[in-house]
Amino acid sequence: MIRFSAVTKRYPTGYEALRDVTLEVGAGELVVVTGHSGAGKSTLLKLASGIERATRGSVVVNGQNLSTLGETALAILRRHVGFVFQDHKLLFDRPAGENVALPLRIAGAGAEETGRRVRAALDKVGLLDREKAMPITLSGGEQQRLCIARAIVNRPAILVADEPTGNLDAEAARAIVDLFLSFHRVGVTVLLSTHDESSLLHLGGRRVALRAGQLAAPAESAA
Repeated sequence: MIRFSAVTKRYPTGYEALRDVTLEVGAGELVVVTGHSGAGKSTLLKLASGIERATRGSVVVNGQNLSTLGETALAILRRHVGFVFQDHKLLFDRPAGENVALPLRIAGAGAEETGRRVRAALDKVGLLDREKAMPITLSGGEQQRLCIARAIVNRPAILVADEPTGNLDAEAARAIVDLFLSFHRVGVTVLLSTHDESSLLHLGGRRVALRAGQLAAPAESAA
């Protein structure tokens, strides 16, 4: 499903965020990437979802080498990957439903299908009654659930989340973890990051540790 082969990512400033990373995530697997701030977790997730490209090595997703794809093909592939950003990236001038609808509008979905899928995604995360609410009126946990609804509205085979429980209280964090578990149980490949493993103890899955841009140790199962 996702395969990193000797991947290095160096930014134009010269900063090397990842170095010689080899990692495989199987179809339907749940993998948690751990590590301190600056370890390279966000970069790894962005490479896995096609948001960024590797400097060296290859990233293969669903059998496609992302380094060889043109921008159009890459955009199509990204429709099958839902990404939950660490900083939400919500549009605060549009209601919740319009935020969730954005990926469908970009993909050219019709109004009827868009409305149906938006309501289904909001219902899945427990926000159906907040469809018309502006994001600023939502709690931190509700905003995070709104981001998840936007990430799943295209029914992706892969769900990627960058620090999804960061800045949430224990109750809200538990609700978010339960959502990811529910997606994993129906066969979605889930890849997420955290710097605080304690918030994800009951999530299970496989742990992958990053330190200073490199894999720190063999993956361990928390199941």
